[in-house]
Amino acid sequence: MATNVVSVLNDLVETSKDGEKGFRKASDDAHDAQLKTMFLSRAEDCTRGARELQDAVQALGGKPDTGGSMSGALHRGWVDLKSAVTDRSDHDILADCEKGEDVAKKHYHDALEKDLPVDVRAIVERQYQGVLQNHDRVRDLRDQFAAAKR
Repeated sequence: MATNVVSVLNDLVETSKDGEKGFRKASDDAHDAQLKTMFLSRAEDCTRGARELQDAVQALGGKPDTGGSMSGALHRGWVDLKSAVTDRSDHDILADCEKGEDVAKKHYHDALEKDLPVDVRAIVERQYQGVLQNHDRVRDLRDQFAAAKR
């Protein structure tokens, strides 16, 4: 069972690393100072989450993942390409972040469908709540910036 749990946790490490990189990129690209700060704060949350998951993997005797996923890299590459071609608005950046958080929500939801030890489940549940809060905050900000554009 430990190998399966390690695999599930390493998938979430990748998800967290993808979030960290995505939020750092969003912070670099954002125009609004408060958004820049919020994105950096979310990136740091993702860093802490990945570290906590890596510690849990080690505690189970596994080898923790240290990088992001290929799909995350491809998404960031697409975001980089879009931002090189166009000057993305804060609304567009928030919309991209929301898509990233949708993916994170799915990964955490899928992980919680697995048979996890109680202590591991508690970590995943707590981080999932953070992902849901991030998603809703990003969505609400996106809606505010959309209203401001009109």
